Amino acid sequence: MLKSKTLLAVAAASILFSSVVAAQYKDEYTVSTVLPSAFPWGQAADKWVELVRERSDGRINMKIYSNSQLVSGDQTKEFSAMRSGLIDMAVGSTINWSPQVPQLNLFSLPFLMPDYDAIDAITQGEAGDVIFAAIKERGVTPLAWGENGFRELSNSQRVIDEPADLDGLKIRVVGSPLFQDTFNALGANPTQMSWADAKPALTTGAVDGQENPLSVFDVARIDQVGQNYLTLWHYMADPLVFAVSNRIWSQFSPEDQALLKQAAIDAGQWEIEKSRAELDETLATIKERGVQVTELTDAQHDAFVEATKSVYDTWTPKIGEDLVKMAQDAVANRSR
Repeated sequence: MLKSKTLLAVAAASILFSSVVAAQYKDEYTVSTVLPSAFPWGQAADKWVELVRERSDGRINMKIYSNSQLVSGDQTKEFSAMRSGLIDMAVGSTINWSPQVPQLNLFSLPFLMPDYDAIDAITQGEAGDVIFAAIKERGVTPLAWGENGFRELSNSQRVIDEPADLDGLKIRVVGSPLFQDTFNALGANPTQMSWADAKPALTTGAVDGQENPLSVFDVARIDQVGQNYLTLWHYMADPLVFAVSNRIWSQFSPEDQALLKQAAIDAGQWEIEKSRAELDETLATIKERGVQVTELTDAQHDAFVEATKSVYDTWTPKIGEDLVKMAQDAVANRSR
């Protein structure tokens, strides 16, 4: 009898504890993204929300706010807003978060990653773990990787197949000083602006060109604003990170933390595979619209690599020499 009472008491306490935990959860968690559902980036967030809703039986409700609307269109403020608790969750760009997490500049080093195997070697290896630890230390819990893709170069003026072709061109870049240094090294005139301002600037000719993944070029119809020349140079890739503010993360039970993380891993893998599989079709569509596409020869590619070596001299100490070496070794030893 005593044992039965004890079991009943434990059960009651468990129910009470569960109710308290459930009561602490918000009715809705904000999820910030830069790009909406028409893009792979937005689709990654959609899939995460969908999986969490299904696996939690609707207990955890997440709502996506795309176009960086939670930070008035300035995507470089997204990480700070997460750290302070103004944004609950995000599928964010390593580029946009790099001002607050210096280690994320690793992915913006020019020509570090020549192919998808190189990206995977970094994100899925020791270097990826070091980067996730750095994000966590700064107030945001990273859960999984996604992918925005290799960033290619377009412009309205001419074919670009050697560094000299960039001389004097005004190129829109994101809000990272490393991008300024890369395009300065190539003789261009980099102009920093948010994505919200980029297309209008291309329309008016305030800038001559931009760099973005093919999926962005395609869906945003960059060819309609005079971007008639596209160079496939794979100069950098932009992994995405599924993450939760530390303040919010600590409020979830261990079971729900595991649920959120696994859903992010699954959504990220789904989005990476989907976006890579669609690349050939996307490129064909772009060519059909009359865009002149230039693919670099090995010699042409090497000329760009040589022209941007100074960026490594400047940025390796800021990123961390050990981390850069770790990433370079991972790329050199990658499976292909």
